[in-house]
Amino acid sequence: MTVRIATYNVRGMKDSVPALVRVITALRADVLCLQEAPGPLHLRGGRAALARACGMRVAAASRLGGVAVLAGPRCRVRHAESRVLRFFTGLQVRALAVAVVEVDGMRLAAGSVHLDLHGAARLRHATEIMSVMRRVSAEHGAAAVVGGDINERAHQPTWRYLAAQLVDCHPAAAAGDGFTFSARSPRMRIDALFAARGTRVVSCACPGATGGTSGAVSGADLIAASDHLPVVAELGEGG
Repeated sequence: MTVRIATYNVRGMKDSVPALVRVITALRADVLCLQEAPGPLHLRGGRAALARACGMRVAAASRLGGVAVLAGPRCRVRHAESRVLRFFTGLQVRALAVAVVEVDGMRLAAGSVHLDLHGAARLRHATEIMSVMRRVSAEHGAAAVVGGDINERAHQPTWRYLAAQLVDCHPAAAAGDGFTFSARSPRMRIDALFAARGTRVVSCACPGATGGTSGAVSGADLIAASDHLPVVAELGEGG
């Protein structure tokens, strides 16, 4: 038994929403961590409308910071919370949305994050995020998974910090280069899924990335939907 979890920066739904719906539907994710997810006052209906169109529901969301966790029909949502992270003058508000979900007896604490372009803020927020994730994981007996737009690359400090706390799913699965940005010409891996140690990473792929697989996801839709590519992993118990 595995759980499909994905992360996707949807660029505020500023691009083709029909293409975005087709991409998300084709991912077949049980859990989806969204970044730049607009709120309910958005012209196109925001994250709730997007979730409904994709056959999902909003499990957790932050009013600020543009992060949310969507749950598919196989998921039972056990807990949800959000937190605005430490504010830095002159920088954007950043937040964490966390949903504890259960799929066929496997329980995950899924956290959606969108880290800052400022290096020191990224690292400070990452430590804050991990403190929350450790607490939620312990309180609910769930394996922590963090998905998001990290806004840096694997050799940089914040990524290294997260990879020291959790397992970077893409290299654990050894599938392609995993480049996620930009969707039109992917040359950087700045979006990722990190899972608790002891979790079995069955697969992890970035549809459209070199060496990855698009499967049912249309390459044209990936370009039309957002400037980022999604990352999707299959996780099991007992890694």
